[in-house]
Amino acid sequence: MKKLILPLFILASLSGFSQDSKYKVASYLTEGTKAPNTHYIGEAWLNAIIHDDTELGYNITKATFKANSTLDWHKHSSSQVLIIVDGEAYYQERGKKPVILKKGDVIKCEKDIEHWHSSTKNSDVTYLALYGGGQPTIWTEVVTQEYYNNVTKKLGDN
Repeated sequence: MKKLILPLFILASLSGFSQDSKYKVASYLTEGTKAPNTHYIGEAWLNAIIHDDTELGYNITKATFKANSTLDWHKHSSSQVLIIVDGEAYYQERGKKPVILKKGDVIKCEKDIEHWHSSTKNSDVTYLALYGGGQPTIWTEVVTQEYYNNVTKKLGDN
């Protein structure tokens, strides 16, 4: 009996140091919610992993676009970082040539720079978008299906 008292005392003491089970845990693995088809062509899902956290000061959103889908031209009041976690994407800033981004690529768009990004013609894309909180995205111009198709031809992704 005396041999059990010390281990029980230690276990009881350690229970006071155990982790609180009331953590707010989010997952970027969930698909998210299908986005309303407002500023893009095709199919997209959004998962707001961290949003409107004033202490942190930035948002993290996971976006998944099915192949042959595109966002419209837009800009942000803060820099935006895109981390491609799966698939391939097109990315273009106003006045520059479009590029293809692939899994593992990270690109930063400076604040107030007009740009668009999307899946490629033949590949879905999933990316994490990190950007400042507070101000909403400013949508500037529609990326038409014709414009998107011309980009796919120029980049050889027919």
